[in-house]
Amino acid sequence: MKAVIFKQYGGPEVLKLTKIETPVPKDNEVLVNIHATTVTAEDPKMRGFNHPPLLKLPVGLIFGFKKPKKPVLGIEFSGIVKAVGAKVKRYKSGDSVFGYTGLSFGAYAEYKCIPEKGLMHFKPKNLSFEESACMVNGALTALAYLKKKGKIKEKDNILIYGASGSVGTAAVQLAKYFGAYVTGVCSTKNMELVKSVGADFVIDYTKQDFTKDNKKYDIIFDTVGKTSMKECMNLLRPKGKYLLTEFGFLHIRAAIYTSLFKSKKVIVASSNFHWKKKGFDLSKRDYGKRKFQTCN
Repeated sequence: MKAVIFKQYGGPEVLKLTKIETPVPKDNEVLVNIHATTVTAEDPKMRGFNHPPLLKLPVGLIFGFKKPKKPVLGIEFSGIVKAVGAKVKRYKSGDSVFGYTGLSFGAYAEYKCIPEKGLMHFKPKNLSFEESACMVNGALTALAYLKKKGKIKEKDNILIYGASGSVGTAAVQLAKYFGAYVTGVCSTKNMELVKSVGADFVIDYTKQDFTKDNKKYDIIFDTVGKTSMKECMNLLRPKGKYLLTEFGFLHIRAAIYTSLFKSKKVIVASSNFHWKKKGFDLSKRDYGKRKFQTCN
């Protein structure tokens, strides 16, 4: 099969289109013929081995220090089931699916084996393969941060910085789903997009500094790592949370300190996962009635 691989860390030039062996599904796996994938923030980080200093050791141990142990990138996908393992019951050949490969990567290829119980679901009929492929990572990240880490509640006042991106557009919609009041921050050209996905108020960061408004928030969610920790902490209400998907050593130190001694928290641990709790299952949203909009 064809695949885009990289045998050394570096810039985009290390990516090469080549032929590799087509995987064979195990008894509990599904072989997916991939029709669409995406480039997420994780892909160039992994390709260039660009990680915060404290993460380089664990990442290097898992994925290799001198060269990548997993040469095929790509974590989001959509496609059609080509074959199934002997013990697979949920899927059959010909099913249209979409999902998330996580730390196994591998979506920059014609085929990928996915566990039957992995992060995969039937593709919504009202979405194309391209639309389905780009809705997974952002939505799972936003859901993990807002619900598990941010403990979002109805009537919370939330600011989402980078509201027009993959994580940001998902975060706006999820925050509204949970009954929060949402302020989105983005550039001039993306203001209408952020309004269209449900933000109650939109700030153009090229014209207005949200930190000068003295408005208080229960959650400030920086999806792109470009806000000032000090200024954002000053804007939080008591027991407020400052959420970061991009972070450095100072943020990690602040997260540890605030978790132990402060009511306002800095939260930096990133994770994407399959969320099932109290009837809320992202993979089983009623897409036919309410289309989940994405931007990647």
